Amino acid sequence: MMPEITEAEVSTLSERVTDTNPTLALEEDDEDIEDETLIERLIGLTEMFPESLRNTSSSLVDLSWNGTKWLYSNSRSLMWVCASSATMLALPVMFEMERSQMEEQQLQQQRQIMLGPNAAMSGRPGQGMMPPMPGQPQH
Repeated sequence: MMPEITEAEVSTLSERVTDTNPTLALEEDDEDIEDETLIERLIGLTEMFPESLRNTSSSLVDLSWNGTKWLYSNSRSLMWVCASSATMLALPVMFEMERSQMEEQQLQQQRQIMLGPNAAMSGRPGQGMMPPMPGQPQH
């Protein structure tokens, strides 16, 4: 059989436990404090700093935000101008160069078909890879 414990003994034992175990005492104290929200904590932190510092930091944040928006907007405009200028100025030149290369390749293929493989390498038709014979007139 277990002996019965009175209320006085229970309170004495709980006092001894909290005196010997500080974490239990802290846990009991934490239960007494009401929980703060994040907003309440931030408002409490703002009261720590002087008004001039808060105004200056707010102005700096606003300035950096507006600067970032301005930079983003202007960089988009600059990219549009560069892309449209390249499209109108550079692409026609590239297309013309490609067309002239294709015409040159077609001429070489025609020469090769008509005059043989050595004629395609030559700059003038009728003259192959061999140099002209000495004493013969050049064309």
